Amino acid sequence: MVERKTCRIAVCTSCKDKQTGQNPGYRMIHALRDALNADTCIAAEFQVMGVACMAGCNHPCTVGFHGQGKASYLFGDKQAPDDITDLARFAEQYAALHDGWCSSVDRPGKLRKTTLARIPATLFAEAPSVEAAE
Repeated sequence: MVERKTCRIAVCTSCKDKQTGQNPGYRMIHALRDALNADTCIAAEFQVMGVACMAGCNHPCTVGFHGQGKASYLFGDKQAPDDITDLARFAEQYAALHDGWCSSVDRPGKLRKTTLARIPATLFAEAPSVEAAE
């Protein structure tokens, strides 16, 4: 049976720590996978993957949450192991949200203040017709 992951966590593999110059992305990927695998229900929902750049260079390490039909989130200034618990808790919360939408006060721990972007799910709206504008 093929597992169907409905959500994805993308971790920037290009970000460099400002103080050490090291790349924390791969460490973050492994730590997130370990944390999510501790809860098999959540692990079944998420694919954790690295991406070359998420344009969050001033906020290393950046981590994004994406789901079909759901709002996407980009968090910055994340470190493993410090932020793994918050990210794993958000994964559980995100999986349960039908549209992915939550306010900052509902996000766990430091995620309340380190959100770089919340992008609504892709919805296609038609431009108003000329007659409607008149």
